[in-house]
Formats: sequence, structure tokens, C-alpha cells
Amino acid sequence: MQTVSFEEALEQLLTKDTRYHRDAYLFVRDALDHTRKLLDREQKETRVAKRTPPEEQHVTGQQLLAGVRELALQSYGPMVVSVFEEWGIRSCEDFGEIVFTMVEHKLLKKTENDSRAHFQNGYDFYEAFRKPFLPLSKITALAEPPKEAKA
Repeated sequence: MQTVSFEEALEQLLTKDTRYHRDAYLFVRDALDHTRKLLDREQKETRVAKRTPPEEQHVTGQQLLAGVRELALQSYGPMVVSVFEEWGIRSCEDFGEIVFTMVEHKLLKKTENDSRAHFQNGYDFYEAFRKPFLPLSKITALAEPPKEAKA
């Protein structure tokens, strides 16, 4: 039996589901790799201290969302929201939809505990992607209560 490459499987997926741009799926795959590397570094330090063998690497929805945020800010800077909007991504729930669509097409695996719900209420896109690039004066002004007008 011939195995289907990631690219071939992705093309099949895109013919059936057009909600998200091809690059959104590639980004999620890259974000998953990025998150695994971050987790592996953290776990390696713990394994060395405890002298335990490496485990099968599983990434939760919340861990993936943190990796998505970090990689997106590194890769696209202040343009990240525009890039995501071009790809059809407008919230953390969209990342859950992408992940589970990839699972359905056997591009990713999941455990019985994984759920689309893990991607709900992940973070606000404004706070995660726009606020880091606002000037400090703008952030301070947003945080202060409005001043009353003098009569």
C-alpha cells in the first residue's frame, strides 16, 4: 500500500474543506513542531534532573495555542492579525477547527481527551497579537479610566 505524503493529504483536504487557506494548515504544523521543541527543552531539563527516559510527546490545545502565539509574533510581527485574517483565522477556535480537520484527514493524531473545546476562549487576538506592538503611551492611555470633562 502506498503512503500518501503530507502535501498530497493536504491537497485532498483542501478540495473538501475551503474554510482556511493552505498556509493556515502549514502554519499549524509548524506551530506544532515549534511547541514540541519548547516542551522538549522544558522536559529535558526535568528528565535530566530526575533521570527519567523521554516520553511520547503530546501537545494539548492550550500548549499549541501558546506555541501558535509565540511563533506568529516571531514570524509575522505586527502583521500577524492581517495574515491570519487572509487565511480565514479570526479566533483560537479556528485553530481548533484546523487541528481537528487535520486529525480527520490523518495529518495529525489526537488522544481521547483532546477536544475542540480546548481551543475555546484561548486568548483575545487583540491582546495577544496587536497589543505587543502598541506604543507604551497608547497602552497606558487604554489602561487609565477616562478623565471627566471640565464644565
